[in-house]
Amino acid sequence: MMGHNKTGLTAIGAFLLLTSAAGAAAPLKAAPNAVDTAIAEKSAVLADQFQQRLQQALRAAIQEKGLPGAVDVCSTVAPTIAAEVSAASGVQVTRIAERNRNPKAHVPRDARAYYGELAEEPVESGKPATRMWHSGGGQSAKVNYLRAIPMLGQPCLSCHGADVDPAVAARIAKLYPKDKATGFRPGELRGAMLIRWNAASLTKPE
Repeated sequence: MMGHNKTGLTAIGAFLLLTSAAGAAAPLKAAPNAVDTAIAEKSAVLADQFQQRLQQALRAAIQEKGLPGAVDVCSTVAPTIAAEVSAASGVQVTRIAERNRNPKAHVPRDARAYYGELAEEPVESGKPATRMWHSGGGQSAKVNYLRAIPMLGQPCLSCHGADVDPAVAARIAKLYPKDKATGFRPGELRGAMLIRWNAASLTKPE
């Protein structure tokens, strides 16, 4: 298990480098206005905060309990981190996936087309691909930011790959009886960060 732990920590470091580089996000398909540009930059910071905190928790869990402990972290700690980042920022920060582990993390209807584009090319110009769009109207209008979570190597494959250790698989089955998040290969789209801003509260970039 110690060998897996060292490999896992190395891959987590690589993951942080990839995701933190997304502050200068991959180009949007449409030319953004000044507000959208500012929102994209702020959203990248929030996505980094979430993913860095989650990776720190995963690192500690792997060191203490091995890979099955990492499954527990994703089950309990990840939703807490998302709620805390959302509360601190005043926006909605979530992780979504088409092949999800938790059905609550499904891809919303308005995000499906953009998620499909990320699935075709999760990494653009060496960075996680992003998309932005506006949805709703009036007080319900939103500015939406979507950033790819590309599938990396170990330890991610230990929980999401095609060859999952029986102990890890048993833990996944217990915590996620409707799991669809295995069988991934490096480079595929594992999921995405979805950040929604209330358009009515946006005026101009600070």
